[in-house]
Amino acid sequence: MELSKLTVEEFTALLGSDAPAPGGGSAAALCGALGSALSAMVSALTVGSAKFEAFHASAERSLAKAGTLRQEMLAAMEEDTAAFNMVSEAFGLPKATPEEKAARSEAIQAALAVCTESPLKIMELTLEALELTMLQVGRSNTNAASDLGVAALCLRSALQGAWLNVLINVGSLKDKDLAEAYRIRGEALLSQGLALADEIYEQVEESLS
Repeated sequence: MELSKLTVEEFTALLGSDAPAPGGGSAAALCGALGSALSAMVSALTVGSAKFEAFHASAERSLAKAGTLRQEMLAAMEEDTAAFNMVSEAFGLPKATPEEKAARSEAIQAALAVCTESPLKIMELTLEALELTMLQVGRSNTNAASDLGVAALCLRSALQGAWLNVLINVGSLKDKDLAEAYRIRGEALLSQGLALADEIYEQVEESLS
């Protein structure tokens, strides 16, 4: 099942069911896709307006990049659910003998590492999208300024949602050096991204006040 091919009704019904996946990680990626799409929309509205011709060149570049990020976020949504399913399958392995227990434990740890990489990738994509959105503040169609603000809010949710998924996974990793490396990587992305998201929102809100 391709999550991105579902209707909004189908996806939200699946998300709200007792199925453990898709869950928060995929929802975070979807928030990222929505934020990227809004950023693309503002670029398109800028390119399509003669009034903002001075920003056409940068808006065209932003439009292409935002479109790519939207697609990458949708792919990340699929990857996050696949990673969770990998962990579930590992937990379902037999554990009747010491050998089976060892193999099962190894499989679980490997799957948890993949499951941690997935939200970290979402965070990286989100930071890219926030940087792109920041470039449009004050340099795009002012009639769509509120949409940039909503893009920042969606991307902020994507960033923090993905971070929570990193945290829940690193807590189960036995390799504490790897867990700490993931945590440090995630904290850096979170810090940069939150600062950008807040700056975008504050500038947009001020421009509308």
